[in-house]
Amino acid sequence: MLGDMKIAVLGTGLMGAPIAANLAAAGHEVRVWNRTRAKAEPLAAQGATVADSPAAAVEGAEIVLTMLNDGPTVTAAIQAAVESLPHDAVWIQASTVGIASTEDHIALARSLGLEFVDAPVLGSTKPAAEGKLVVLASGAEELRERVQPVFDVIGARTMWVGDAGASSKLKLVANSWVLALTAAVGEAVSLAEASGLDPKLFLEAVSGGAIDTPYLQMKGGAIIARSFEPAFTVENALKDARLVEEAAERANVRLDVAQASAERLSRAVDGGHGDKDMAASYFASYE
Repeated sequence: MLGDMKIAVLGTGLMGAPIAANLAAAGHEVRVWNRTRAKAEPLAAQGATVADSPAAAVEGAEIVLTMLNDGPTVTAAIQAAVESLPHDAVWIQASTVGIASTEDHIALARSLGLEFVDAPVLGSTKPAAEGKLVVLASGAEELRERVQPVFDVIGARTMWVGDAGASSKLKLVANSWVLALTAAVGEAVSLAEASGLDPKLFLEAVSGGAIDTPYLQMKGGAIIARSFEPAFTVENALKDARLVEEAAERANVRLDVAQASAERLSRAVDGGHGDKDMAASYFASYE
């Protein structure tokens, strides 16, 4: 069923672009804005209107969805849109920005009279393009019916997890797991290679067993093939690793693996691999 909502998407990078394209394909009236306009322009051919500013994008919008790199960037975009923000709009904040920035955004929404839904997503570029993300949503219960049509387009599943802010905490828990898996895959492949083994033997040895995962086979295969087209970059993974560390400090828990993962990602960025897929943190084994 085609939609008819007016939706502004602020941020059309690796995740925002396919999200906006899917919303337009579903029949919603979509306006998009990106700091680098060239990244937004291809969406015009997919039914979206490309705006020159956040204010132009949000004018008349029922839903404002932000998918930007970090908390300060999200804040700046919303502040730049203030003059045109409809007071009855719902702001869906889908970027992964951490706990402190989410608290700032909740306060900002309140000061602007906006309804706020915290909705980071699980998944990278492929599920984003396929509309198969997992949406982790939190916010006032009365907002669910208004935003669910958006989530039904961009995701295969929506989890509502409580008051606004709860889903950003859950996203960081999930990210701590993904970061640990990524580091472990890179280390295992590098150890196999450095030991004079064909690393494919490792993937074959665990295939189908209790310690195998689709993620291991996917990222391990990418490392072996030296195929690092970004689904999620090393640089963004490092940003998320720092957010996990901040969350751990707040919660007064020690996450040794998360800290080690962040160190590996940092070395990979310093080695010139920041714009590659996060599997390229593998190179940290040699840095």
